[in-house]
Amino acid sequence: MGSKERAKERREQRMQEISLLRTIPYSDHQRWWSSETIAVVTGANRGIGFEISRQLATHGLTVILTSRDSNVGLEAARVLQEGGLNVVFHQLDVLDHLSRKQFSDWLQQNYGGLDILVNNAGVNFNLGSDNSVEYARKVITTNYFGTKNMTEAMIPMMKPSTAGARIVNVSSRLGRLNGRRNRIEDVTLREELGNLDSLTEELIDRTVSNFLQQVEDSTWTSGGWPQTFTDYSVSKLAINAYTRLMAKVLSDRPDGHKIYINCYCRAG
Repeated sequence: MGSKERAKERREQRMQEISLLRTIPYSDHQRWWSSETIAVVTGANRGIGFEISRQLATHGLTVILTSRDSNVGLEAARVLQEGGLNVVFHQLDVLDHLSRKQFSDWLQQNYGGLDILVNNAGVNFNLGSDNSVEYARKVITTNYFGTKNMTEAMIPMMKPSTAGARIVNVSSRLGRLNGRRNRIEDVTLREELGNLDSLTEELIDRTVSNFLQQVEDSTWTSGGWPQTFTDYSVSKLAINAYTRLMAKVLSDRPDGHKIYINCYCRAG
């Protein structure tokens, strides 16, 4: 079995395991959501994003399924709608300011905001044992800056509630700071990124910018970066750090306006 076949098999296994979560029952006192709870899922036309949309809608939420490509997004929404699920499609390119603005205006006009944001949109051009950084800028821009763009755009639109709003950033174990393997070799940088008291958005941005500069200079192989899926790993490392930072920033919001943010990772 080749690397692409093994990767496909792992993806299918993840989808099967994720699907099992739909069978988990929730009692009335656990159920803080309803059909009026609005969940936005980015990059949801296939894969994990599609399955997350299915699960949320299966549990009775209204899901806004978004995709950069309108044709595939409409088809994905149609499949879920035919299953009796409350899913609505809207085109969204998380990297395009105008697209985000149009989506925000539409969301506000039609639903008055949102309760849940799932930042799933992302790319990875490496499979198996490949470790190319040919598309490093696209990977970093989409995975990290796209997540930041959407988070910043949606926070002002989060609906107040006693249960609090939710932001979930789909991440990866490849972005761990202190794993035994595939970590940043610079101990000082690891400590800075792991120290919540001194962690800043500027530090995270500077870290990914330094990586991209080394890619352009062809010096990244000696820069002490993760050795597996390097560009993807750096993008997820940045997402993890940004999520921790935003959790701290959002923790000061008053009751009734709470926003809880965390990362989700199945594997890889």
